[in-house]
Amino acid sequence: MSLTGTTLLMSGGSRGIGLAIALRAAADGANIALLAKTDAPHPRLEGTIHTAAEAIRAAGGRALPIVGDVRDDGDIRRAVDATLAEFGSIDAVVNNASVIDLSGTLDLAEKKYDLMQGVNVRGTFMLSRAAIPALRESGNPHILSLSPPLNLNPKWLGAHTGYTLAKYGMTMATLGIAAEFAAAGIAANTLWPRTTIATAAVQNLLGGDRVMAASRTPQIYADAAYAVLTAPAAELTGRSLIVEDVLTAAGVTDFSGYAAVPGTPDSELFPDIFLD
Repeated sequence: MSLTGTTLLMSGGSRGIGLAIALRAAADGANIALLAKTDAPHPRLEGTIHTAAEAIRAAGGRALPIVGDVRDDGDIRRAVDATLAEFGSIDAVVNNASVIDLSGTLDLAEKKYDLMQGVNVRGTFMLSRAAIPALRESGNPHILSLSPPLNLNPKWLGAHTGYTLAKYGMTMATLGIAAEFAAAGIAANTLWPRTTIATAAVQNLLGGDRVMAASRTPQIYADAAYAVLTAPAAELTGRSLIVEDVLTAAGVTDFSGYAAVPGTPDSELFPDIFLD
């Protein structure tokens, strides 16, 4: 299967992992609708929703940039309506938008806690919910959330409780939808990497140049997402998937080409959080 002629509705996607997933789908000629706030350039972050749309078109896809906030119910409804008006269907929802703050409980600002809950959890639930009527009409409907498995190891529960709640909330919303709509044939899964991915969040929040150099590129996430989104929905749902496991199952045996710094051995890559 391929994504030729299918339509993806993605939250975020102006840069990093989301854009990599969009570009991989665009290579098949997919239609990509992006709901994101990045209407204007950011002084510290590369790319806007408009530059992402240009890149998608250059890669062979059709793009619909929708400036809006995944926390706003009106913006969500507008995004779904605009996507259907432009492309006629929604075949996959990719819950990519996410906010990260690794502060401890006493240091986490109330506004940042609310922001993480609003974008990560509520945004995932509401965008997925709004698209379900359209997904019911798709021949191979998928919801894919970029969130980790539910690991109750105290190491992760206590490391950054506010962020953990937000990411686990994404996963619980997704797995709940998978169970609730299994009979409707709508697949819903989560996807998470074993190593850090070279993104702005890693550069600015997790460790700067040192961790960036020990990371893999967003392309590994994109290739794994592609494998999930092209799988038969009836055969792959309700799973907390790991990027490398998905690619291994697809026949990939060599991950060296995904290293952010070519030649970095797997043993020297930085492990991502939430996985023991």
